Amino acid sequence: MGAIISGLGVYYPDNVLTNADLERMVETSDEWILTRTGIRERRILPEDSPLKASDLGARAALNALEKAGLKPEDVGAIIVNAIVPDKQFPAVACIIQEKIGAKNAFAFDITAACSGFVYGVNLASLLIESGQCRHVLVIGAELLSRAVDWTDRNTCILFGDAGGAAVLSAGPADRGVIRSLLRSDGSYADILYLDPLLNSAAGKDGGGSCIRMDGKQVFKVAVTEVTRVVTDALALEGLGPADLDLFVAHQANVRILGAIGEKLGLPEDKVVVNVQRFGNTSSASVPLALQEAEQAGRLKPGMLVGLAAVGGGMAWGCNILRW
Repeated sequence: MGAIISGLGVYYPDNVLTNADLERMVETSDEWILTRTGIRERRILPEDSPLKASDLGARAALNALEKAGLKPEDVGAIIVNAIVPDKQFPAVACIIQEKIGAKNAFAFDITAACSGFVYGVNLASLLIESGQCRHVLVIGAELLSRAVDWTDRNTCILFGDAGGAAVLSAGPADRGVIRSLLRSDGSYADILYLDPLLNSAAGKDGGGSCIRMDGKQVFKVAVTEVTRVVTDALALEGLGPADLDLFVAHQANVRILGAIGEKLGLPEDKVVVNVQRFGNTSSASVPLALQEAEQAGRLKPGMLVGLAAVGGGMAWGCNILRW
């Protein structure tokens, strides 16, 4: 039995924050942002919006279920990564379960930052392969604008809000997730982190906490370790990077994506890039990019697809799938 992706869904706010908008907010320029990140715009939930991370995730989940031809009550488990949760507890997954009516599912959150979707796909595939579930929702529900320091030009230019979801379902043994490989190193905990939000608005009047990042160190770890974990995962299946038909990595910035693609020896047409329009949406970025690739006709049955991500922890990993 294989664990296939039977449906993909996304949701993002209508509100667009462009580089020109940021020029009026912080000392930066369109050229500076483009040169370092490749990002032109990102979707940001307005400050007065009543929506929370669970709303972004629930809307993406319902979209994914519709694509899979399933009802919420068909779902056996819900796995969610949310850097800025609705509450400290209960899990955002439980809140989404109620919002979508997935009454037969058990639900839990994971904390793997930007690599949360890749970690979730691994867990979902194991639940399916063991026979415990037939359908599992993996969701990235990211409201990063609530954790950004809008005075820090090194980080505020990067992040956007979005929900991304995938339904993993039991399928043919020769399709779906064929290998996952996850890794982490807590010695890098201080190069990318977010302290507790303390129930106050992040980045306003000194209240709350904000995302902090050592960009140079993150770049180095991301490029080195993602390249290695993808190569290692493929090697365990007797494959190499050249066997990949499509590579969908966490959309951190264009420079990181380009460097990883180059080290893997992948031509540009095999690497999915949409960070220029959405920014870094953390664990929502892989399903968001994957869904766009599917809509564009870039995914065909039988293709070998690599998913990869790296995030605070540092935590990273990849999934190799036969589409």
